[in-house]
Amino acid sequence: MNADGRLTVGLAQIDPALGDRDRNLERHREWVGQATAAGANLLVFPELSLTGYFLKDLVPDSAIRLDDPIMGELAGLSTKLDVVLGAVVEDPDHRYFNASLYFSHGELVHLHRKVYLPTYGMFDEQRYFAPGDRFRSFKTGFGRTGILVCEDIWHLSSAYILSLEGVDMIICPSSSPGRGITTDERLGTAESYNLVCRTYAQFLTTFFLYCNRVGFEDGANFWGGSMVIGPNGDIIAQQEDADEALVLASLDLAQVRRERLANPLLRDERLELTINELRRVLHERTRKPF
Repeated sequence: MNADGRLTVGLAQIDPALGDRDRNLERHREWVGQATAAGANLLVFPELSLTGYFLKDLVPDSAIRLDDPIMGELAGLSTKLDVVLGAVVEDPDHRYFNASLYFSHGELVHLHRKVYLPTYGMFDEQRYFAPGDRFRSFKTGFGRTGILVCEDIWHLSSAYILSLEGVDMIICPSSSPGRGITTDERLGTAESYNLVCRTYAQFLTTFFLYCNRVGFEDGANFWGGSMVIGPNGDIIAQQEDADEALVLASLDLAQVRRERLANPLLRDERLELTINELRRVLHERTRKPF
């Protein structure tokens, strides 16, 4: 973070090579060097940036364990700036997770295992991955942060839980293929993500970083559209083309405080009421009919 309270963030909108972890790691080094030269304090890579997305039976061969030597190489990317990257993580019980890892000052600070695994249409993640079971915020040098991976943000409770922990920023790495066309020939997927991300940023009064990949893989076209959104819902920076790009934005961290003073939605949130109503709904859904 700069002395004036501003944070320069970068989104590495890249095209990972499917199943080629060594090549992708070298590309990560190149993008980190580019972001460092541009003065970035934080660099975000897309979902599964180390491996590519449609791995299928390549999942076991692409996985890393937290005690693997490669973890030292990944941590080494973060000596000059914080880095978020995507990988397949293997647990000791040999379950595989679609995960995003946050590194800072050469150390792993946070690991988020994707909770909601899409298994519909072209997606088949539950066949190859185990689902995560938690949403947690964590401290960074610029405030409290949370990570949601792609499909996670399509469940309202995900971002809501992080907001209740007072996050200043939500980071969403994504590998979203393009689907559908709107009436004015814009990509339907892009319009949907734009609306959802801006809504979260404004309603939760938090910065929102959305980093999507590009390129073609297994017949799918990844559309990019990476964007940085302010806590008032305005887009600060965006790469609208489906090309590799480094999206840079300078954030005024004090903007979160100003927005929450003007729109004290989180202050007025009635958490106990929400919990009681969720318990009631759960009871009514699970009780046996007469």
